[in-house]
Amino acid sequence: MSKKKLLVLTGGGDCPGLNAVIRGIQKAATQDGEWEVYGSIEAFNGIMRTPTEIIKLTPSKVGGIHVKGGTILKTTNKGNPLSFPVEHKDGSITYRDISADLVKKIQKAGFDAVINIGGDGSQAISKALYDKGLNIIGVPKTIDNDLSATDITFGFSTAVQIATDAFDKLVTTASSHNRVMILEVMGRDAGWIALHTAIAGGAELCLIPEIPFNLDTVIKVINKRYKKGRGFVNIVIAEGAKLDGKTIGKMAEGDMNIKLGGVGNALRKALEDHGCEPDVRVAVLGHIQRGGTPVAFDRILATAFGVRAFELAKKGRFGRMVTYTNNDIKDTTLAKAIKDYNYVKKSNFLIKTAKQVGISFGNR
Repeated sequence: MSKKKLLVLTGGGDCPGLNAVIRGIQKAATQDGEWEVYGSIEAFNGIMRTPTEIIKLTPSKVGGIHVKGGTILKTTNKGNPLSFPVEHKDGSITYRDISADLVKKIQKAGFDAVINIGGDGSQAISKALYDKGLNIIGVPKTIDNDLSATDITFGFSTAVQIATDAFDKLVTTASSHNRVMILEVMGRDAGWIALHTAIAGGAELCLIPEIPFNLDTVIKVINKRYKKGRGFVNIVIAEGAKLDGKTIGKMAEGDMNIKLGGVGNALRKALEDHGCEPDVRVAVLGHIQRGGTPVAFDRILATAFGVRAFELAKKGRFGRMVTYTNNDIKDTTLAKAIKDYNYVKKSNFLIKTAKQVGISFGNR
């Protein structure tokens, strides 16, 4: 009797813990004994290419990968089958929906199930493909923690740890030089990384997308920290925070989302233009937050996600995404998974915590 075939892929930005999910899926399938696991290189691009780029995920392939950052399957944010770039003979590129063809190709290749590991954009693709008849399951992946269907996503804890380590180093240099240090962190439109880092590191200011800040208020907070030119201030700002109501970033052709970045330097310039006297410096962590060895919690969570995803595939419970809710591994429909963006709510206990230890959000 031939074994069933499972296709695994990783899409969107890289994230600490991706390899742990892949390993969890493969090991669970090996224990089961009735499935073979394959990986599509660079998300759906691998299966869409001619010839296809698909590798068999054997025990030796996944051995020890749970401690490594990145993904052995590679990833991309430029392979959206709902808007796939097609290059013409004249060099021009147009975008078209090839999802129906993709579903047929996966089914023709003999795959009984697909596990798509990715963030909100990737799971929106999962939902569209499921609606077209693909047996697909989602695993939530994002350092931004912006999927509301799960209490936390793997990769987030590692990103916060990296950001906090960097912040701790900035505190000492800010103190030594009487400077204002601005740390720009990732998170897209959600301020979770910034909020956790600010509390963990003891920031004076935490500027996030969900709470519009006032430049005059920020300057007042800064000035209160200085006496006769001496003092220091550490600011954590999320890349999606809006300066004068504007999001700082740019849209590159072929990308699914605007490339955020630069708000830290924009804030520095605005402070200087408005007469902020202390020396202001900026550190932008950028993709440092996405790389490196995942912390223990992310390895554990990612492994549990992988095992649950395989269980769903085995039971034929498609059109669902694995979740971590109320300290348990569960699952929900893809429709519910992508319904709401996980913004930081002003009622969140961490907002209250931050305020009660003196952290300002720059809004009053």
